[in-house]
Amino acid sequence: MKFPFVNRRGLVAVALVCGTASAHAQLGLPSLPLPGRVGPLGLDGLRRPVDQLLDRAPLPDLGSLRLDTVKRLLRDHPDQLEADPRGEPALRGEVLAWSPSEAALRAAQIAGATVVRDEALPGLGERMVVLRLPAGATTAALVERLRALDPDGSYDFNHVYTGSGAADGVPAGGKAAVRIGLVDSGVDGAHPVFEDAAISRWGCDGQAVPAPHGTAVAALMIGRSDHLRGAAPGASLYAADVYCGSPVGGAADRIAAALGWLDEQQVGVVNISLVGPSNALLARAVAAMQARGHLLVAAVGNDGPAAPPLYPASYPGVVGVTGVDRRGRPLPEAARGPQVKFAAPGSQMVSAAPGTPPYRQVRGTSFAAPIVAALLAQRLPRPDRAAAARAVDALAREAGGGQAVANDETGYGIVGAGLRTDPSDLR
Repeated sequence: MKFPFVNRRGLVAVALVCGTASAHAQLGLPSLPLPGRVGPLGLDGLRRPVDQLLDRAPLPDLGSLRLDTVKRLLRDHPDQLEADPRGEPALRGEVLAWSPSEAALRAAQIAGATVVRDEALPGLGERMVVLRLPAGATTAALVERLRALDPDGSYDFNHVYTGSGAADGVPAGGKAAVRIGLVDSGVDGAHPVFEDAAISRWGCDGQAVPAPHGTAVAALMIGRSDHLRGAAPGASLYAADVYCGSPVGGAADRIAAALGWLDEQQVGVVNISLVGPSNALLARAVAAMQARGHLLVAAVGNDGPAAPPLYPASYPGVVGVTGVDRRGRPLPEAARGPQVKFAAPGSQMVSAAPGTPPYRQVRGTSFAAPIVAALLAQRLPRPDRAAAARAVDALAREAGGGQAVANDETGYGIVGAGLRTDPSDLR
């Protein structure tokens, strides 16, 4: 779609007019009567067609400011959150138990804990119990006591992860052969990029709670419009919302439950653009998914190249993804290490956003991971352990030009470079 007065020459003119006087002097530019050349619409008219489509304020990756986000969450929600011994946020007074023994449950109840949720995860063949302690009790002490009492079970804080049902549109089991799973915040299914898309939802009691992060990630996977094309348009998306609009959403028990649902839907590849600490229950859920042939793809996070590993990307077997700019350079804030398996576009790019304008600039590893997930999903439409390994190997050789040699910065190499929608292309 073309708009009057908006082209590369016009955009350059805007930049020149808006430049500071000092920059003008330093560059030695001649005095140009640019305002008189813009025409009757003026500068506002020149900008408006693009601004109607694109919000130029970047949509932050929920993981890009993770440490600041953690501090803010703990400060603003002390009644709902507490810090674990490492300083990571967790739901206050909650203990997660993965397939606990009856002796451990009795010990927890003697300590004053109550069972607030007891869920069977039939897809994974496991049981997940959420225990809540009375006010004043120490969560860390109960976690350690239960671990010592029942070494075969898994007990941990109910950590909160940042990233970031009912059917919407075409029902599950539609025409698309490729299925992709998503664990994130809510997806705006009414956005034009999802017209005719097959989106099945889980979470939030069947209600759709659209959010910027989940919408942007989903669009990079299956979106399709005149302005944006995802990596696998036409695929069926199985979207699990683990936030439901809550600032303290994204807890480990909701992520594990979402994985159980995705297993039941027989989704081969699942994208998780969320980051946080290692968690015993989440580790078991990830391992159970992998044992059943699922391939999990996750953002490696943006705490910096020297930061400790973040999860779930750093669990064995998970496909960790970093982001690169338009020149193929790793983002300076992106994590480094053996958990990095692939790189994909992660900056100087556009994705869908709820509301108006309908597109925003995005940056971070959260937005690189869905591209890799969608590319892998085309090679793994259903769970299959052997096929999952072959899919990763094939993509690794494609990224490496026939080789499959990884490094700590971009893994096996960059994929999906042609899928970046540059902000300058929205004109």
